[in-house]
Amino acid sequence: MSPVIEVHARARLITDGPLTRPVPVDLRYDPADDRRTVHIGLPDGTDWAFGRDLLERGLRTPIERGDVRVWPCGRTQLIVELHSTDGVEVFQFEIRTLNRFLARTRAQKPDSRPKAGREPHPPSRTTRPERGAQPAHG
Repeated sequence: MSPVIEVHARARLITDGPLTRPVPVDLRYDPADDRRTVHIGLPDGTDWAFGRDLLERGLRTPIERGDVRVWPCGRTQLIVELHSTDGVEVFQFEIRTLNRFLARTRAQKPDSRPKAGREPHPPSRTTRPERGAQPAHG
Protein backbone atom coordinates (compact mmCIF):
# COMPACT_ATOMS: atom_id res chain seq x y z
CA MET A 1 0.00 0.00 0.00
CA SER A 2 1.33 3.43 -0.97
CA PRO A 3 1.42 6.18 1.65
CA VAL A 4 -0.99 9.10 1.70
CA ILE A 5 0.56 12.31 0.41
CA GLU A 6 -0.50 15.37 2.38
CA VAL A 7 0.96 18.82 1.84
CA HIS A 8 0.13 21.73 4.11
CA ALA A 9 0.18 24.79 1.88
CA ARG A 10 -0.95 28.38 1.76
CA ALA A 11 -3.35 29.85 -0.72
CA ARG A 12 -4.73 33.34 -1.01
CA LEU A 13 -8.47 33.71 -0.56
CA ILE A 14 -9.70 36.20 -3.15
CA THR A 15 -12.63 38.34 -1.96
CA ASP A 16 -14.75 41.20 -3.27
CA GLY A 17 -12.79 43.56 -1.02
CA PRO A 18 -9.50 45.24 -1.81
CA LEU A 19 -7.42 42.73 0.17
CA THR A 20 -6.74 39.05 -0.20
CA ARG A 21 -5.76 36.95 2.78
CA PRO A 22 -3.54 33.90 3.10
CA VAL A 23 -5.27 30.74 4.32
CA PRO A 24 -3.90 27.32 5.18
CA VAL A 25 -5.04 24.48 2.92
CA ASP A 26 -4.29 20.77 2.83
CA LEU A 27 -3.49 19.13 -0.48
CA ARG A 28 -4.08 15.39 -0.13
CA TYR A 29 -3.76 12.30 -2.28
CA ASP A 30 -4.72 8.87 -0.98
CA PRO A 31 -3.90 6.05 -3.40
CA ALA A 32 -6.38 3.83 -1.54
CA ASP A 33 -9.11 6.09 -3.01
CA ASP A 34 -9.56 6.44 -6.75
CA ARG A 35 -5.97 6.89 -7.90
CA ARG A 36 -6.94 9.83 -10.08
CA THR A 37 -8.48 11.88 -7.26
CA VAL A 38 -6.88 14.69 -5.25
CA HIS A 39 -8.34 16.65 -2.34
CA ILE A 40 -8.14 20.27 -1.25
CA GLY A 41 -9.03 20.71 2.42
CA LEU A 42 -10.10 24.23 3.39
CA PRO A 43 -9.78 25.89 6.81
CA ASP A 44 -13.54 25.69 7.45
CA GLY A 45 -13.39 21.88 7.35
CA THR A 46 -14.65 21.56 3.78
CA ASP A 47 -12.95 18.97 1.59
CA TRP A 48 -13.14 19.22 -2.19
CA ALA A 49 -12.32 16.07 -4.17
CA PHE A 50 -11.81 16.08 -7.92
CA GLY A 51 -9.75 14.52 -10.67
CA ARG A 52 -6.03 15.19 -10.58
CA ASP A 53 -6.22 15.91 -14.29
CA LEU A 54 -8.35 18.99 -13.54
CA LEU A 55 -5.43 20.61 -11.70
CA GLU A 56 -2.89 19.37 -14.23
CA ARG A 57 -4.81 20.76 -17.21
CA GLY A 58 -5.67 23.96 -15.32
CA LEU A 59 -1.96 24.72 -15.02
CA ARG A 60 -1.91 25.24 -18.81
CA THR A 61 -5.40 26.34 -19.82
CA PRO A 62 -8.76 27.26 -18.27
CA ILE A 63 -10.89 24.20 -17.49
CA GLU A 64 -14.22 23.64 -15.78
CA ARG A 65 -15.76 20.47 -14.43
CA GLY A 66 -18.95 20.60 -12.40
CA ASP A 67 -18.57 23.05 -9.52
CA VAL A 68 -14.82 23.59 -9.99
CA ARG A 69 -13.06 25.98 -12.36
CA VAL A 70 -9.28 26.18 -12.66
CA TRP A 71 -7.08 28.48 -14.74
CA PRO A 72 -3.52 29.81 -14.83
CA CYS A 73 -2.93 33.39 -13.71
CA GLY A 74 0.34 34.54 -15.19
CA ARG A 75 3.33 32.22 -15.03
CA THR A 76 3.43 31.67 -11.28
CA GLN A 77 -0.17 31.51 -10.03
CA LEU A 78 -3.17 29.22 -10.44
CA ILE A 79 -6.76 30.16 -9.63
CA VAL A 80 -9.17 27.56 -8.24
CA GLU A 81 -12.82 28.63 -8.09
CA LEU A 82 -15.16 26.43 -6.02
CA HIS A 83 -18.95 26.75 -6.32
CA SER A 84 -21.37 25.45 -3.70
CA THR A 85 -24.80 26.23 -2.30
CA ASP A 86 -22.98 28.48 0.21
CA GLY A 87 -21.54 30.62 -2.59
CA VAL A 88 -18.26 30.86 -4.46
CA GLU A 89 -14.75 30.68 -3.00
CA VAL A 90 -11.77 31.69 -5.11
CA PHE A 91 -8.23 30.70 -4.17
CA GLN A 92 -4.90 31.65 -5.67
CA PHE A 93 -2.12 29.04 -5.44
CA GLU A 94 1.57 29.15 -6.22
CA ILE A 95 2.06 26.94 -9.29
CA ARG A 96 5.35 25.55 -7.97
CA THR A 97 3.58 24.24 -4.83
CA LEU A 98 0.97 22.45 -6.94
CA ASN A 99 3.60 21.14 -9.36
CA ARG A 100 5.57 19.56 -6.50
CA PHE A 101 2.40 18.02 -5.04
CA LEU A 102 1.24 16.66 -8.41
CA ALA A 103 4.72 15.26 -9.16
CA ARG A 104 4.65 13.34 -5.88
CA THR A 105 1.21 11.91 -6.71
CA ARG A 106 2.36 10.81 -10.17
CA ALA A 107 5.42 9.14 -8.65
CA GLN A 108 3.20 6.64 -6.79
CA LYS A 109 3.29 3.25 -8.46
CA PRO A 110 -0.23 2.26 -9.51
CA ASP A 111 -1.51 -1.12 -8.33
CA SER A 112 -3.55 -1.42 -11.52
CA ARG A 113 -4.19 0.65 -14.61
CA PRO A 114 -7.47 2.61 -14.83
CA LYS A 115 -9.97 1.26 -17.33
CA ALA A 116 -9.84 3.01 -20.70
CA GLY A 117 -12.67 5.42 -21.40
CA ARG A 118 -13.55 5.83 -17.73
CA GLU A 119 -14.61 9.37 -16.82
CA PRO A 120 -12.56 11.33 -14.27
CA HIS A 121 -13.92 11.66 -10.75
CA PRO A 122 -16.67 14.32 -10.65
CA PRO A 123 -15.93 17.12 -8.19
CA SER A 124 -17.48 16.65 -4.76
CA ARG A 125 -17.63 18.69 -1.58
CA THR A 126 -17.78 17.20 1.91
CA THR A 127 -17.16 18.35 5.46
CA ARG A 128 -14.16 16.85 7.19
CA PRO A 129 -14.34 15.82 10.83
CA GLU A 130 -12.40 18.09 13.14
CA ARG A 131 -8.82 16.96 13.70
CA GLY A 132 -8.54 15.03 16.92
CA ALA A 133 -12.31 14.72 17.31
CA GLN A 134 -13.43 11.43 18.75
CA PRO A 135 -16.36 9.62 17.16
CA ALA A 136 -19.56 9.66 19.23
CA HIS A 137 -20.37 6.36 20.90
CA GLY A 138 -23.98 5.61 21.61
